[in-house]
Amino acid sequence: MQGLNRLLIRKRTTLLLLGIFCIIGILIGRLFYIQGIKSGFYQKLAEDQRLRDIRVEPMRGTIFDRNMNTLAFSFDTESIYAIPHQVKNPKDDAKIIAEKLKLPVNEIYNRLLKKTSFVWLKMKPLPEEVQSIMEARIYGVEVAQKAQRFYLRGSLAAHLLGISGIDNQGLEGIEKYYDQYLRGIPGSEQAEYDSKGNHIPLGERRFIQAQNGASLVLTIDQVVQYITERELEKAVLENGAKRGAVIVMDPMNGEILALANYPTFDPNQYALYPHAARRNWVLADQFEPGSTFKIITSAAALEEGVVRRNSQFYDPGFIVVEDRRLKCWRAGGHGSQTFIEAVENSCNPVFASLALRLGSEKFLEYINAFGFGKQTGVDFPGEAKGIIPPLSRIKNVELATIGFGQGISITPLQLLNALSVIANGGELLQPHLVKEIRTPDGKQVIKEFGKNTIRRVISKQTAEELSLILQSVVENGSGNRARIEGYSVAGKTGTAQKPQGGVYGQERIASFIGFAPVEKPRIAAIIILDEPQSPVKYGGVIAAPFFSTIARDTLKYLGVKPESKEEGNVQISGENSIIVPNLLHLPRDEAVTTLSRVNLTYRGLGSGGYVIAQSPKAGVMVKPKTTILLYYDEESRYGKELSTVVVPDLTGLSVLEARNVLTKVGLQLTPSGAGIAFKQIPTPGTRLTLGATVTVYFVATGYN
Repeated sequence: MQGLNRLLIRKRTTLLLLGIFCIIGILIGRLFYIQGIKSGFYQKLAEDQRLRDIRVEPMRGTIFDRNMNTLAFSFDTESIYAIPHQVKNPKDDAKIIAEKLKLPVNEIYNRLLKKTSFVWLKMKPLPEEVQSIMEARIYGVEVAQKAQRFYLRGSLAAHLLGISGIDNQGLEGIEKYYDQYLRGIPGSEQAEYDSKGNHIPLGERRFIQAQNGASLVLTIDQVVQYITERELEKAVLENGAKRGAVIVMDPMNGEILALANYPTFDPNQYALYPHAARRNWVLADQFEPGSTFKIITSAAALEEGVVRRNSQFYDPGFIVVEDRRLKCWRAGGHGSQTFIEAVENSCNPVFASLALRLGSEKFLEYINAFGFGKQTGVDFPGEAKGIIPPLSRIKNVELATIGFGQGISITPLQLLNALSVIANGGELLQPHLVKEIRTPDGKQVIKEFGKNTIRRVISKQTAEELSLILQSVVENGSGNRARIEGYSVAGKTGTAQKPQGGVYGQERIASFIGFAPVEKPRIAAIIILDEPQSPVKYGGVIAAPFFSTIARDTLKYLGVKPESKEEGNVQISGENSIIVPNLLHLPRDEAVTTLSRVNLTYRGLGSGGYVIAQSPKAGVMVKPKTTILLYYDEESRYGKELSTVVVPDLTGLSVLEARNVLTKVGLQLTPSGAGIAFKQIPTPGTRLTLGATVTVYFVATGYN
């Protein structure tokens, strides 16, 4: 019995010892886990309990123009903050703080009651406010250094640069798009506090250095930007336009040299302006291009071989497509004309017919190839895509109207980028606004952005041929006011109706797009005036002159030497013959002065202020003292007694005789061949509008 009891006691003792050893093992394991494995965690937890930190904002990166001129930078300024749990008397202290900072008492009081370790009371306080707070010695209220953004040139390139917020974040424009590079990495300043939240004067202090943001070097040139904004403001104000925009770029590499919107704003005080004033609509909005889109139709038609520069057309003033009668902008039409003349005249029926010849599938291929209907990829937030109808919705009528720029929506940058295809020999490039990303001090390059070719759209031959045709638009057509003395210019005018409620209303968008010099393009630019209220709303009248000034001043600034010494539109050939100058869209006085300077007389018809048509047409060779008819309004140009003339029979006449006969009746000659006339288009007896062209075929004497 005793042996059994001793055995039982030993078992219990053994179990007790095992239990004790297990408990000791668990405690040792726990101690090892806490002191070893989790030591870092608990050490940090302890530090968090006694160390409080204040966020130290990095300096936002500097933004330079292409020549390293500073456009935006950051500098340290003082800001006032509070540690809520340290404030002893929130209600009383709130009154003192509010009075000194000129802020609502309730606003300050609510911030002091927040259950957070840190709260800003006022950013960018005045120096006297900072001094007043420091003298008040309110426990828990301190002054800290905080970076502030400053735009050195004020409103210059404001829509492009954008704005940044008080918390060092990019909100709009380049500031937003490149925010990850510009903002940098925040640091912190830490101090030790006791269990009651009181600062320990001799306690531990730590400072984690902030890493400043990278710098940006833009493609923008601040001088070109200034020229652009100066002329855009003039254009908008002189023509009473709702708004305006200009983009200038290098068509050879896609670099944007200037981008401007008007009205503008000051990014240093952006809160004082409505959001609409800050909207970069030239990239974010889309519009119907109107006649400027005829450049695309021309390129596609030339590339596909459906038209040649001397192809003949006859415009009676309209074209019938299915059940629709699509009118030319000129009442009565342009009559007989070559393709070059059709581009010069911006003749809608001709471009409608070209679109129909191409067919919807083929034409849509070119529209897409030129980059319409999708973003260009420019480095800017919120770029619009435009609207191109799907193939299933493009019937003959829609196809015809797209041919002259109606029924589609595009962005100004898409259109300018497409024009650059013509200027650079046929390649679509990606436009961009930033050349380089550099280190915060701006000395070392981190990343470069160069030329990015997306695809070839048309052949070099087609691009060169279309360039010469667009040059003729400026030399002899509706774009004559875009001429620049000493430089060759290619371009196209546009006067588009704005759709309102599903129909085209009375408001217009006047525009001009072009590049120069034609042989070796250095710049391409587009200017748009939205809803001008001037008496004349043609793009060739109100937009082209400002394009001319922007391009002229920019080319001179870039050091592009003039090609020749021209003088306006004056062209004289021989002692007894004069080439009629281009007077379209010139003011009355300027047109009369130009004619008297080359020894020609005039007869003015109508009451308008500008020349809307002339007879004979520019480029016709006439004798000194010949009378040139100048039409100042539609009524005088297309009245019954003046609108049409009968085509005479020219059979058997020489080229010179035929030209003289046609000039006397107000028509023009397009000769084909040499010798004696045997055929003409239109036929004798046909009625044509004054100034129209008659094509006459000549053969050598002896033709049977």
